[in-house]
Amino acid sequence: MMRVVYFISFLFFYVTDIVKSNIRVAHDALTPTHNMKPAVIALDVSGMTDRQLLFIANFITMTPGTLGLIFSDDKKKLYIHAMYVDESVEALSDDLCNTYGKLVRRVF
Repeated sequence: MMRVVYFISFLFFYVTDIVKSNIRVAHDALTPTHNMKPAVIALDVSGMTDRQLLFIANFITMTPGTLGLIFSDDKKKLYIHAMYVDESVEALSDDLCNTYGKLVRRVF
């Protein structure tokens, strides 16, 4: 039963994140100034199953402004390209681990 609740919570979070990301990317593409601060980030995915790795990589790639690049050989890091690094690379990595990582571990 809790897995269903976590899944619904994840869907709500993910749809909201996609809408916000689409607005941000569209705004940046349609205005003359660009606010992009791109970076490649190593996301800690240690301890995830192959199924969880599949889902987190796909969900991050399907979110506008982020793109999954490659897993490390030991499958402990997922390297992603992010178009908008507002604070620091570490802060964004922690944020993604605490949102996507936590939810993917619960649901899948």
